[in-house]
Formats: sequence, structure tokens, C-alpha cells
Amino acid sequence: MAQVYRGYDLTLGRDVAIKILDRELARDTAFRTRFRMEAQAASRMSHPTIVRVFDAGEDSSTEAGGTAAEPVPFIVMELVQGRLLKEIIATGPLPASVAVKYADGILEALEYSHRAGVVHRDIKPGNVMITSSGSVKVMDFGIARAISDSSSTVAETTQIIGTAAYFSPEQAKGEQVDARTDLYSAGVVLYEMLTGRQPFRGESPVAVAYQHVSEAPTPPSEVRDDVHDTPEAERIRGLDPVVLRAMAKDPYQRFGDAATFRAALRESGTGAVPTKKQLGALTSELYGPNPRHAQETARTLRQLSSDTTMSRTQSGPPVAWIWAGVALLAVLLASVLIWVLAMRSNPDLPTSARTVPGLAGMTFERAQDQLSKQGLRAVRIDQADASVPVDKVISTDPAAGTQIEKGQSITVYVSTGAKLVKVPSLVGMSESAAKDALTKNGLQLGSVLQKNDIQTQKDIVLAMGVPADTEVQPGTAIDLTVASGVVTLNDLTGWTLDTATQALKALGLTANPVANPSCKATDPKTVASMSVAPGDVPVQSTVDLSYCTGK
Repeated sequence: MAQVYRGYDLTLGRDVAIKILDRELARDTAFRTRFRMEAQAASRMSHPTIVRVFDAGEDSSTEAGGTAAEPVPFIVMELVQGRLLKEIIATGPLPASVAVKYADGILEALEYSHRAGVVHRDIKPGNVMITSSGSVKVMDFGIARAISDSSSTVAETTQIIGTAAYFSPEQAKGEQVDARTDLYSAGVVLYEMLTGRQPFRGESPVAVAYQHVSEAPTPPSEVRDDVHDTPEAERIRGLDPVVLRAMAKDPYQRFGDAATFRAALRESGTGAVPTKKQLGALTSELYGPNPRHAQETARTLRQLSSDTTMSRTQSGPPVAWIWAGVALLAVLLASVLIWVLAMRSNPDLPTSARTVPGLAGMTFERAQDQLSKQGLRAVRIDQADASVPVDKVISTDPAAGTQIEKGQSITVYVSTGAKLVKVPSLVGMSESAAKDALTKNGLQLGSVLQKNDIQTQKDIVLAMGVPADTEVQPGTAIDLTVASGVVTLNDLTGWTLDTATQALKALGLTANPVANPSCKATDPKTVASMSVAPGDVPVQSTVDLSYCTGK
């Protein structure tokens, strides 16, 4: 898709990475337009887990013969020292603790980008770097969308992007995608880190895409035959439900957002390992058979692609099985109806059932005490919320009033107050540009103090009341000191010419001696008059000093 060069920014004095995209892509005007828009969106994101985009544009060149070549899009990014996650996985499965750490870093980047309204659409180990310190860096935000939005078929898109091994089902079917697509791909990456291989493999990208839509993945713990009956096996089994939930075919059955996915990862490390029965129930819930759905998928993929290597991996069910399924469904419905009627006749809850109490507005300690009395466990998650006071409960999951079994964990979301914002660096900006920068960052312009500065033009910011990069509450007023654009000039009449020239130089002004033969010369030469009246004069002005030279 591109070639990457190491470069040096002469203006800012820093090493950068320069990605120059393939000329075939550059011939597509729609792609160039989309790429420019997406690069601009990516450049607005600044987060430790995301490779920064510094600049993007198009480079024009001339071919042999003097004809103008197609402009080639380029993107200038932060230079990261480290290894691709793809290279690390190639050496074998990662320990569960390391895989969770890397997955958490990827999800932290997605949590930030999704809040900024940017969906990556191509999360895979080849787009994730691990630095020498073990930190995660996700790259190529926006490029996948620029490519896929200017490609008409799955075949074209997979040829450009590369492997379809990390496709979500909705991407495979050419449907609209959102943030949950990135969560599916992150689940596939976590699967590969735990097992050392991708969940689905096939002879062609379309065959793999078909499996993403219609087939259930094998739980990671069942793939790792090498760690049976070890603590590592227990840790991987604890991650099975998280991986299966992230890779649900239906976007609505996946985690609602990256933050929820991260919370589930942390929860998996508490030692709660599902039984085979529980795991089987989850697999059935998320990947239950749906022959009609699979047939529609196959038909859609054939229409989207000219690939002829795709073949079904499962046969359609016999007619007898369909009728047996209908009969089973009727029995289940009748059983549910009888159960509901029985519940109505006996409104008392089972002794093991508990109702989640309303905890909103409480401190976490009090909420924890309330849950403990109900035989429930509290798991604290801190979350920014401007409408709820600091250290007060925002909400719970499950919500208040929900009936659950005794001993279950309740996620308690606790407010950290409004999310702090960083004060941008404003020194050197004009007053109007500084005000716009403050507004953009959710801050306000405070008092503005005028100050004379011999080297600075009017309205340029000289100093800030709060240092740059300080984290403050949204809406904080930032005081500024700006240049007045003038200096105060004294009356130099009667001063010697040399002394007056030095005084002007000290004020950043330029002296221009002018001889006047109409008046009698003095020794030493003295200033007879000035071209500028004493008082405030613009910085870096020139002042004529008239002195007498007559007999």
C-alpha cells in the first residue's frame, strides 16, 4: 500500500516517518479527496497510544518527457522505535498477561479515537507497534476508510488493505460499519495473541470473510494444547468469554464500547474461570445456527466479488431437521408460557435472588456497603462526568432494580468530575488566535494585560497566567499578557546626538541623523528636533534626529 521513509523535519528539528502511498491509489480522485479528509481527522488526535499524524498532502512530480504525473498522497507521522505486533506474534503465542496488556493498549487508543468520531476499520497486528518500553502504538487511522470508501467490492478492498483475517462480518458483507467493527477486529487480534494463529483461515480472502460471517471460532483455550492443566491454561480459559463476546457476529451482541471491553479484560483477571457448560451456553447464544442467514451471506459475497475459489464449509440442513427445529421451538415456547404463569402465581423471589439497589449519588464506600449487605460484590470503574460530583456514583451495571443471583459482581461507575483539559501553548500567537485556541479546548479567555516589548508586534501573546500543558477544569479562564506594539519615547531635544542614538537603540528604535544647515552648529552635536513626538510610538520605528550644522 505504501513505502515508509525516515525523515527529518528541518523546521521543528525532529525525526519523522514519511509514508508515501502507492501511485495506483493516487490515480483515484475520490481516494485522494477521502484520504485528505481522513488524514486531517487523524491529525487532530493526540494520545500516547496513537501514532501522531503531523502533516499530509500530495507531492507532484514530472515523468520522463516533461508530462505531469499524478499527485502522490503522503503522510508525515511520529517516528516510533519498536517492533510490529505482527512480528512479535510470528514467534509464537504470547503469555495471557502480555496479551491482555497489549489488547488494553489497543482498546485505549480506540476508546479515544471513537470519542473523537474516528473509526479505524483496519485494526490488525500489522497496524500496531510495541515500543522498546512495552507501550502500544496504533497507526494508520483514517487510511482504511479512505481506501474502502473509494473501492466498490470486497475483492478490491481486500486487495488494497491486505488480509481479510481481521474483517468484521459487516465489513465482509459490505454493510455500514461503526465503532463496534474495531472492537471485533481487536477481539481477533487478542485471539491471535493468545493462540498464535488467526481464528479463521482459507484459500482466499473471500473464503475467510465468509467464515467471519457464518462460522463460530474455536475458543482460544481449546486451541492451546500445549498449556493443559497449568496456571496459564486457567488464565486463557478466563479470557474465552471476553474473546467470544468481542467476536460476536451481531454487532449488538458485542461490547457496547471500548471502555466496556477493557473493563471485561480487567474482570477476567480476577480468577473467575467459566465452566465448559457456561462457555458452551455463551457460544450457542452468540453463534447459534442460522442457515437462512448463512445462505444470504454466501449470495451477497458472490455478488460482491468475482472470486471463484469460495466454497461453502457447511451444508444446508435437511428438511426433516427444519421440522424438528419447529417442533422443538413450539415445546420451548409452551414451557416458557407455563413458567411465566407459574411466576405470576408465586410472586415471591427465590431465596438466592437479589435486586440491585439504587446507588446513584452515593460515595463508593457507601455503595459497596449496600451491595455487601445484599451479598453482591462491587467493582469500581472511574469515569469522567461533568454532571455528577467527584467521587459520587453515576450508575451501575446491571442497572438498579435488576434481579440477579447472589454473589455476582456489580460494576459501579464513579465520577471523577469533568474531564480535565490541557492548556495549549499560546505564546507567540495573536490575541485572536489564542482566544480561538482556548475556545477549541473548552477554555475561556481571562483578563488581557498590555505590556511594552521592544521586539514584539501588537497583540502577540508574551506570557500566560497558567503554564502550557497544565491540566485544568473545562471553562477555566486563562489570563494573557500581550504586546502593546508600542514603546514610550522621551523628549530627546538637547541631548547629544550619540546619547540620543543609544537611547533609541535601547528602545528597539532606529536613529536617522539629519543635518540642518539653517541653524548654528554645536559641539558636541546636539538634537535640535525629532520627527516623532515624545510618547508611545510603534515598535521598531525609525526616528529622524535633526542637528545643526550652519555657521
